[in-house]
Amino acid sequence: MAYFRPPGPPPDPALVRSLTEQQQTLRQRVRAEPLAHEPRLIGGCDSSFPTPDTILSVFVVLKFPSLELVEKVYNYGPVNMPYVPGFLSFREAPNVIQAFAKLENKPDVIMVDGHGIAHPRRVGIAAHLGVLLDWPTFGVAKQKLTGTFQEPAIEKGSITPLLDAKTGELIGEVLRSKDKVLPLFVSPGHRCDQATATRLTLACLRGYKLPEPTRLADHWAEEFKKEVR
Repeated sequence: MAYFRPPGPPPDPALVRSLTEQQQTLRQRVRAEPLAHEPRLIGGCDSSFPTPDTILSVFVVLKFPSLELVEKVYNYGPVNMPYVPGFLSFREAPNVIQAFAKLENKPDVIMVDGHGIAHPRRVGIAAHLGVLLDWPTFGVAKQKLTGTFQEPAIEKGSITPLLDAKTGELIGEVLRSKDKVLPLFVSPGHRCDQATATRLTLACLRGYKLPEPTRLADHWAEEFKKEVR
């Protein structure tokens, strides 16, 4: 997800407490499990902020494993929550859900541009969305949010574990998606497990750093921005 990070005063402590409690409730509902069946359709979603006060969320749906584009939709609307570090999913999720509702072809699993459980409170945007939609989700992020890892080898397909710095718990995997490029951070969201998240990410690589579902979501976000300007 492409985040707008405006400068400003510290967030309201009461708001932070409320959001923390909500995340803890969401975390209790997150389930790690393999998919019930191999996906026929895989979704990709991404959000961006054309202005400080607006958000544009895109969904693409692709056939799997061919990755032929089936559908693309977007929703553009106001941002109703201030920027609070660690709680960005609350800014994005309502608009992403509205975009999802527009899909005529619902995917079997959603690849989200962002983190799943690889989050300080284990509820990144992919896990957050998965619980609210009750849909299989996983996250593919371009930057680490939390955890420790050893750099994977420089060849495409190299993988190392992403571990909680305190407990050593596996919270994701660090994947080299293309030779000699910075790695991606793959983690399960909801109703998905790590093995499935990593396997599907690898299956969706087509020579770019980003896997096709999120790469195309990002591409169409740029195109759709032209319609809302």
